[in-house]
Amino acid sequence: MHTTVVNVLLLLLWLANCSAAVAAPWSSSRLIATTDDGTKLLVANTDSGTLSVVDLDRLRTVAEIAVGREPQAVAVVPGTSLALVTAYRDDLVVIVDWARGRLVKKIAVADEPYGVVVDRSGKRAYVSHDFPGAISVIELPAGQVAATHRVGRFVRGLALSPDGSTLFATEFYTARLLEIDTSTGEVRRRWDANSEYNLCRAVAVLPDGSRAFLPHTRSRTSVARQEGSIFPILSVVKRGRGDHGQRKPIALDTYNGFRAVAMPWDAALTADGRLLLTVYAGSDDMHVSRVLDDDYYEIELLRPAFRVGRNPRAVVAHPDRPEAYVYCTLDFEIAIVDLNGLRIARRVRVTDPPYSQQIWRGKVLFNSALQPMAGRRWVSCAVCHPDGQPDGRTWQMPEGLRNTPSLAGIRYTTPLHWSADRDEVQDFEHTIRGPLMRGRGLLRGKPYPSLGPPNAGRSADLDALAAYCNSFDFSPSPFAPDGKLTELAERGRRIFFREDVGCARCHTGPYFTDRKLHDVGTGQDDPTERLGPAYDTPTLLGVYRTAPYLHHGKAATLLDVLTTFNPEDRHGRTSHLSRDELAALVAFLKSLPYDRPAAAAP
Repeated sequence: MHTTVVNVLLLLLWLANCSAAVAAPWSSSRLIATTDDGTKLLVANTDSGTLSVVDLDRLRTVAEIAVGREPQAVAVVPGTSLALVTAYRDDLVVIVDWARGRLVKKIAVADEPYGVVVDRSGKRAYVSHDFPGAISVIELPAGQVAATHRVGRFVRGLALSPDGSTLFATEFYTARLLEIDTSTGEVRRRWDANSEYNLCRAVAVLPDGSRAFLPHTRSRTSVARQEGSIFPILSVVKRGRGDHGQRKPIALDTYNGFRAVAMPWDAALTADGRLLLTVYAGSDDMHVSRVLDDDYYEIELLRPAFRVGRNPRAVVAHPDRPEAYVYCTLDFEIAIVDLNGLRIARRVRVTDPPYSQQIWRGKVLFNSALQPMAGRRWVSCAVCHPDGQPDGRTWQMPEGLRNTPSLAGIRYTTPLHWSADRDEVQDFEHTIRGPLMRGRGLLRGKPYPSLGPPNAGRSADLDALAAYCNSFDFSPSPFAPDGKLTELAERGRRIFFREDVGCARCHTGPYFTDRKLHDVGTGQDDPTERLGPAYDTPTLLGVYRTAPYLHHGKAATLLDVLTTFNPEDRHGRTSHLSRDELAALVAFLKSLPYDRPAAAAP
């Protein structure tokens, strides 16, 4: 349909539906949202690429609408039957008419749209972008991007004030909270966090705006065992006077009676701000807490964590009823929680898995911090590799410093680990049974596996875990618009393949790796190294978003890799390149991948 016609129809639909409906005091971004009248629940199904509409009176799913790849959030437009959904892998925000069960419009936005919130007037929406860390402003009902502001790095969680003047945003890898002026896009204040804090996806704010609650993880990278390495944290940020206010961390394992909860994912408040709901995707449970105004404890546990279902990634309270809704993403169900009895009252199926039973089982295991994967509920595969991405950390392992890699494309780039000591994903049975996870393992009743003979085929669960890990793929680089290199990147490509530079000798083929060990002169940079100095050649696909670099994570930028950490020209011969040539080479590296490598791979 012609764009002008679509915009006219959208405007008419908006005007026909608009009313004086009042949204929640602060609107927060998440995978689920209730409609204004409280009769429907909208559910963004990340795996299925759909939006489900649940009738809360009849307790059944009445519609499922295709919206795009990996939707990460949904926001209702107040007073209308419209909602906005972010399609993370398609770089789209889509407008959906949930009452009529149809997609109304697609809006092209910047890379990796994650969160979305809409102001109370229904005239403006704000979208967070994971990479590089921006906020887009969408004017409604025209459905046009009015501005995009760089505000931080890897921005995910969002919350919007009732008057629409203030936006809170969280940085995924730092758990930093940003306060943004929506009229200018400028960051007014930052609440910095402990350098060990990371993986913050959400923020919930009290109705009066005085405190914000951020669920996230703490990673003590100096400890390579389950006890003492990964901790669940709830940060309470107070908007006091001064530049930074106050930030108080609550250790959620001790808060839960010294029983760990894993992977804090989402937090939500009831409409009156009296109850705080938090869900934990690794231990499959949730907390219900009373919010205190004591300036000390901050919250009071009403019941120790109770199981809600597999991999809960979103929670929201009903605006009027004493119940909450938890999206258990790997059960593909909404668990309805009775907030009076603090129990699961009902469940509603919202979608079906779009993949095989084996992939589903592998994803369950990958995200689980329970037996047989982990011994004491702190650690899961997904804590260090969230949805296959790196955690942005460098860990002190027994073999030396090890920067967490992305898992994208590992089916084509074995061997695994910087030391190339594992030739198949099934070898991670060692990690599951080892000091880091201390699980019973997936080779039930079988001897501890070797790293020599294949472990594939010895366990259905281990093969399922491998199948899921091998399903991770790369996203096209935003530095190569429409899959085409810029003039600067094209110049860098020619430099990359020049014989006197030599990058392509090791970084070769469609995945830019020869899958071999090389001594590139970085082994001596880490006095704790025990297995070097030769390291596996990593793929260069997706390096634009995986800083820091090298096995020890000491190179903050790609330019550092080519200069500071390449003094002897053993990591490609780059010392003779000019500053402009180095800039071009970096531009090319940031553009990878600009096409589909799997099509050319064996």
